[in-house]
Amino acid sequence: MSEKLPGRKKASARELDAFVAKAKALSNVEPGQQPGRLLFAIDATMSRQPSWDMASHIQAGMFRETMAIGGLSVQLVWFRGFSEFKVNPWVNDAQALARQMQPVHCLSGRTQIVRCLTHALKAGRKDRLKAVIYIGDCVEEPEGELYRLAGQLGLSGVRLFTFHEGNDARAERCFRELARLSGGAFAKFDLNSPDRLRELLGAVAVYAAGGRQALHDHG
Repeated sequence: MSEKLPGRKKASARELDAFVAKAKALSNVEPGQQPGRLLFAIDATMSRQPSWDMASHIQAGMFRETMAIGGLSVQLVWFRGFSEFKVNPWVNDAQALARQMQPVHCLSGRTQIVRCLTHALKAGRKDRLKAVIYIGDCVEEPEGELYRLAGQLGLSGVRLFTFHEGNDARAERCFRELARLSGGAFAKFDLNSPDRLRELLGAVAVYAAGGRQALHDHG
């Protein structure tokens, strides 16, 4: 799509390069260790509706790139509406992941980031989870609780990579802090730069599949 979306704060080149550098700096998978898993958590509340079609298209591209890497299982988690919270089965096929996402549409409701991070902590203990990608545009929960959970993720070895859509300054500050506390990284979800965004998402997927060496080999 050639049209630019108005009112969207674009990520700087320095921020994007720093994001990829952070992913590359994370430790390797230990010899003999099985590849980890990637949790993909999405805010599907109504505030994201204006850009949902384009965002979904970009997210679908990320699914394809993730599965092309190989050696990685992905779990899709999303929330919307009145306490609707969906945890899908782990998959390692791009088409299966796309089918899970296809029927999702936005509904009015409050954010459920606490539930996402709590689920990620459980998955980290049980399912060899290495990284969480979270995409959203606002925060409607106590920041202190979110920061506590992000810190626990970091202590558990699970990195949180947050992508912020839109211009909500409070949410952006929170997303940045969540990433920092977990040892992950932050980037803007810039819908005007879909190719660069897919590159960032792909970098996280490569890290989750095989750590820093896999990122280096992937280029």
